[in-house]
Amino acid sequence: MRVLFTSYAEKTHFLGMVPLAWALRTAGHEVRVASQPELTGVITGAGLTAVPVGTDHILHRLVERTKDGPSAGPPSYDPAENRPEVLTWEYLKNGYGAQFVPWWARVVNDSMIGELTAFCRHWKPDLVIWEPVTYAGAIAAKACGAAHARMLWSLDLFARMRGHYLRALREHAPGERDAMAAWMGARAAKVGTDFSEEMTSGHFTIDPTPGSLRLDLPHTYVPLRYIPYNGTAIVPPWLHVPPTKPRVCLTLGTSATERLDGYSVSVQDVLTSLADLDIELVATLPEKQQAELTHVPDNVRLVSFVPLQALAPTCSAVISHGGSGTFLTMAGQGVPQLIEPFMFDDELRAERLAEQGAGLVLHGRDTSGPRVREHLLRLLGEPSFAEAAGKLRAEMEAMPTPNELVGELERLTAEHRGTVAS
Repeated sequence: MRVLFTSYAEKTHFLGMVPLAWALRTAGHEVRVASQPELTGVITGAGLTAVPVGTDHILHRLVERTKDGPSAGPPSYDPAENRPEVLTWEYLKNGYGAQFVPWWARVVNDSMIGELTAFCRHWKPDLVIWEPVTYAGAIAAKACGAAHARMLWSLDLFARMRGHYLRALREHAPGERDAMAAWMGARAAKVGTDFSEEMTSGHFTIDPTPGSLRLDLPHTYVPLRYIPYNGTAIVPPWLHVPPTKPRVCLTLGTSATERLDGYSVSVQDVLTSLADLDIELVATLPEKQQAELTHVPDNVRLVSFVPLQALAPTCSAVISHGGSGTFLTMAGQGVPQLIEPFMFDDELRAERLAEQGAGLVLHGRDTSGPRVREHLLRLLGEPSFAEAAGKLRAEMEAMPTPNELVGELERLTAEHRGTVAS
């Protein structure tokens, strides 16, 4: 069959798709990856065939503008919010309806819908797998009769947000328009199709989150074991030698410096607070951030990049922002995690990990070098964290690998694929 992966041009959202694309390709299926031109080099660098569509989105530039003050962007809305007393119709209307839809979904999708749909009508994919904000994939799939599925890189806050919004709309404002349906419906009409609710969540959802951490939502989830892929990488010689003391990884992600305005915690403060511990602290920092440090303690190994899938098996603990790729890579190796949440679902994912006993959370108001030290000593000194992390690793290892999932995707595609007249 023909399978099209599609993601708006955000590298970290695409990288998690690569192992499944490889598995489908090596199983004999035709695979293409469609995105805006900015991502073309990342796609071809992964050994996959790129289909550039539309023009590059401007989401990161809009985010930059919001730093100038409240008038520059939308008011605060937390997609992870789940407290009933907060989830009023006004909150959801102004948040999901007036922020998420126009400020994220529309901005990253509008420029690619037309060309993506045209390509699908030409190439006729059997299955379209789309990054969960790349609704252009659902529109194009509906227009050409393909089965389509979301592939998550996070907890499914997207479906939960949608559920909260629709419930509030039905109960408190039944006469008002559905912002998502209105936007998607207008774009779908331009390419000759119409809106249907499955376009917001796919015929099914491919989910790398282990069941014990997943949100309880009424959707069809297809589990997939997370296989790390960070792009082209070289394993440094020092990783060939087992550590002689507990190795701790400090990594705060790439999006904070590549797309946003930096880390939410002082790296220097953390390094200084851990300087007297008998550990090897591997700190992954871009060269620009390394140059800003005033002192590097003797127990710190500074690296600009190291493939986490090679580093993780040698670590006794990790200090991170809790981003999906880092989180799942470390969880898959049974590494206890200390998470300082950065954005979107990081905090919720960290809290669910802590509930399982496999890690600890430091919220923004508590984050400081001494607090990091205190929590890290617990992770290293209390065996229960490693035991719980080992159980989570076993749970992930029981999930289907990309190769093992191919047959199920073939079955689901046959079940959901439709026909559309040319």
